[in-house]
Amino acid sequence: MKIAVLALQGAFIEHEKVLSELGAECIELRNAEDLQQDFDALVLPGGESTVQGKLLRESGMFEPLKERIEAGMPVLATCAGMILLADHIADDDTRHFATIPMTVKRNAYGRQLGSFHAYGELETVGQVPMTFIRAPYVVSVEDGVEVLAQVDGRIVAVRYGNQLALAFHPELDADRQVHSLFIEAVEAYLHGSQQRHSA
Repeated sequence: MKIAVLALQGAFIEHEKVLSELGAECIELRNAEDLQQDFDALVLPGGESTVQGKLLRESGMFEPLKERIEAGMPVLATCAGMILLADHIADDDTRHFATIPMTVKRNAYGRQLGSFHAYGELETVGQVPMTFIRAPYVVSVEDGVEVLAQVDGRIVAVRYGNQLALAFHPELDADRQVHSLFIEAVEAYLHGSQQRHSA
């Protein structure tokens, strides 16, 4: 299993460490040439979504990655990555990949709660630690988007097809359940691809 981690900006190294610990091979995506490597899934890390969106376009990676996501490639998106996947950003006309039909609010918790830690129930997993850093949250979802977790009545984790989007940073906690869930999804995707090719 080879997982590509967007390495333009933000907390990508932490994701690589966790995924490597769980047995996945990681490659870093920095420019369009890196897309020529084989990879099975994608991680969109935290950071600054506006900067990441700009660098994705300037590097020539935006359209090829959008096509792969729309074709069903598994994605794990955290914090800024969640914003990149949302098809609508509250009070902002900017759109990036727009592959999950949901509305998110950027820097939603304000300065006083700019960073905080909580424990919450993640569907199919159980209790997980959640570290929020200038986090977004999901204002609303459309049909087909599965809500996986809420904190104080606000949606902080969703799944849409093979896309897993979180407002928090699982790579910053010792708990490995979120990344394990993602690896299981990638394995299921690869198994399904093999079955389709052999049919």
